[in-house]
Amino acid sequence: MIGQQEKNMSLDSTSHPVKRQPEELVPSRYAVQIGEIEVVVISDGVLPLPTKMLGHNAAPAARSAWLDEMFLPQDAFDWALNVVLVRSGDRTILIDAGLGLDPDLNLPRAGQLIKRLEGAGIDLGSVTDVVLTHLHMDHIGGLLIDGVKEQLRPDLRIHVAAAEVKFWEAPDFSHAVMPDGFPDALRATAKRFLNVYHNQLRTFEDEYEVAPGVVATRTGGHTPGHCVVRVASGSDRLMFAGDAVFAVGFEHPDWYNGFEHDPEEAARVRTGLFTELAATKSFLVATHLPFPSVGRVAVDGDHFRWVPVFWDY
Repeated sequence: MIGQQEKNMSLDSTSHPVKRQPEELVPSRYAVQIGEIEVVVISDGVLPLPTKMLGHNAAPAARSAWLDEMFLPQDAFDWALNVVLVRSGDRTILIDAGLGLDPDLNLPRAGQLIKRLEGAGIDLGSVTDVVLTHLHMDHIGGLLIDGVKEQLRPDLRIHVAAAEVKFWEAPDFSHAVMPDGFPDALRATAKRFLNVYHNQLRTFEDEYEVAPGVVATRTGGHTPGHCVVRVASGSDRLMFAGDAVFAVGFEHPDWYNGFEHDPEEAARVRTGLFTELAATKSFLVATHLPFPSVGRVAVDGDHFRWVPVFWDY
């Protein structure tokens, strides 16, 4: 069953009516029930980025044609930035943490997670675990906002692949194609995060069951320790794919994203995940698919097709 009204969700005693901020025309969250496990997709906002980032190895004419077909501008457009909250048994798990404060890169419309958790009535102190798909700044920055750490539980567990921590000791950006300023911001944010939260880190090698039915698996590719999180309960399945999946990737899984540290491996991972999702008919959520980014993947000739769910409201 998918997209149950949030009033039917049992988001602990932390769910209660909260006065909506005046600028929020609609709640930036969407609830999904996966068997006995509750999943909420929360928008951290959007990131305006150059369209070249979608496929820097693609012919400019091909990239331009795809943008036209999708009614998107040619120069820059808004990437969604999604975070997921999962409740399994007595565990409340935050998967990724958004951008946090704008790192002087003109990204003022992201970094909304903390206020939107508050708007959903979700107390930071109720979070027992955090899973980080990787340590790019738009996945960890929310935990670096002033005052956030003090609201978190002292026994909070932050799960991340050991290969990811190792990578950020001396990150290699030689295969990435990023706008000016981003490499320095990524390095600085990851370094600060690892310093602030080193006592809470719980690293794993290839796979770790965070809670019953919630399993993080390292894929590599996007970064060496990038992971996806699979949620399973009863006959229901959902995958949070982090940055392994982008909107252009269904039709062009071989196009390289500018933030991928091993583009060839990232393309292989992407194709493998799409093949799995199409075979299992699992729900897919990903960081940079348009909010709420809940849908399925279908095989379409020699590539794939994104099938968003019908909203339940």
